[in-house]
Amino acid sequence: MKKYLNLFDSSLKVDYKTEVLSGLTVALALVPEAVAFALIAGLPPLTGLYAAFMMGLVTAIFGGRPGMISGATGAIAVVLVALVKSHGIEYIFATVVLAGVMQVLAGTLKLGKLIRLVPHPVIFGFVNGLAIIIFMAQLDQFKDESGNWLTGTAMIILLVLVLVTMLIIWGLPKITKVIPASLAAILVVFGAVFFFDIDTRTVGDLASIQGGFPPFHIPAIPFNLETLWIILPYAGIVAGVGLIESLLTLNIVDELTETKGRSNKEAIAQGTANILSGFFSGMGGCAMIGQSLINVSNGARARLSGIVAAVMLLIFVMFGSGLIEKVPMAALTGLMIMVSIGTFEWASLKVFTKFPKSDVLVMVLVTLITAILGNLAVAVLIGVIISALVFAWDNAKRIRARKHVDENGVKHYEIYGPLFFGLVTAFNEKFDVANDPQEVIIDFKESRVVDMSAIEALNKITERYNKQGKTLHLRHLSLDCRRLLTNADNLIEVNVMEDPTYPVME
Repeated sequence: MKKYLNLFDSSLKVDYKTEVLSGLTVALALVPEAVAFALIAGLPPLTGLYAAFMMGLVTAIFGGRPGMISGATGAIAVVLVALVKSHGIEYIFATVVLAGVMQVLAGTLKLGKLIRLVPHPVIFGFVNGLAIIIFMAQLDQFKDESGNWLTGTAMIILLVLVLVTMLIIWGLPKITKVIPASLAAILVVFGAVFFFDIDTRTVGDLASIQGGFPPFHIPAIPFNLETLWIILPYAGIVAGVGLIESLLTLNIVDELTETKGRSNKEAIAQGTANILSGFFSGMGGCAMIGQSLINVSNGARARLSGIVAAVMLLIFVMFGSGLIEKVPMAALTGLMIMVSIGTFEWASLKVFTKFPKSDVLVMVLVTLITAILGNLAVAVLIGVIISALVFAWDNAKRIRARKHVDENGVKHYEIYGPLFFGLVTAFNEKFDVANDPQEVIIDFKESRVVDMSAIEALNKITERYNKQGKTLHLRHLSLDCRRLLTNADNLIEVNVMEDPTYPVME
């Protein structure tokens, strides 16, 4: 039965049962990942669990995207490894706090809208690479402690349990949606392992998750400039990686739910959560696309599911560690494999021949960088840079100049297309300064002067005509351009009714 729940979303219709059950499922999936990410960073397991609780709770309540899940992540763990080895855990807490401050500032300054600059091929590549990472991470469960593949009975048992989990997640929604398929799969496999005493790896084999409420703790570090210079680079990377992953996850969930999240609000919430995580003994984190997709696919659309996931995670740590440590890793492995299958943009494979070659190249490159390096932020940044360069190259071919001489012997150059750094050479080649008549008009009515390179090109062309003793008129330039031109005294025709008002980038 659907009811209304006013949790900072007064107009949002909420299904209590779906939200609670989905939150419980997410909490179960969060435990082994939080522990694993903490171990990757060289930190105690509880730092990952405390981070998952604090990140999940704060962003669920105050974030810009209801239904999105945050916690300790592998991308953040990888960044922190070197600092853990060189300076220890206290510097990690300080770094996370500083990263949170940066994220809050980014949200306050409304920099979240910069995520719009990420092209769709980059998002496709990001999602596909992340799906590959999620899948590859599960392969460790098929290896023993020495890193060798399991054999014999152990491998057969694991494969059967994983396949049963996947089959339930795939088939149950076709029969009933009374209970989330992922939760049902975990419970069925857990029951089978428990009642038939099947020997298989469990959550407890990773590490003990028993603990108390996250303790408040001010990082025990020297508060001086030397410390700041040590943690500043790491904090900047953590803040950047966290925001990129969180805002891209927000966009993906937006598309799946056909709703609109608030990027700047999410940035502030992520920053606040990291600040509190650092002060409450957590390793920090960001949005988690895998858990967010589990939550959304279960039907959760409100903040309640994220709150339940965070609170249940803490309850597991404080009171239910003994039970949760018995959950088979095979069930969680099967769940995450299904998440990776659902995450991959299979539609992107069908449009290879329809996309421009440059977009296909960007998509494949981002996928490979994400999958191979495991650094999502670097992959996205490289994708954006390549897309920007391709865009500049394509537009560099589009400037044209229509030329004619009027009845008074005045030569007109009517410029079409944007004028920016990539077109300066082509622009200069349009003019025949030596052979032009004494009076020349360059008309920018159908053009746009974009950057300072274009302004400098205008300065140089006026200088070339001045040296030839010829009169040049620059028509339909914006006020910004007129102010920045240094060689065009008395050469600009001011057409108040027609001149464009766009700003030139300074």
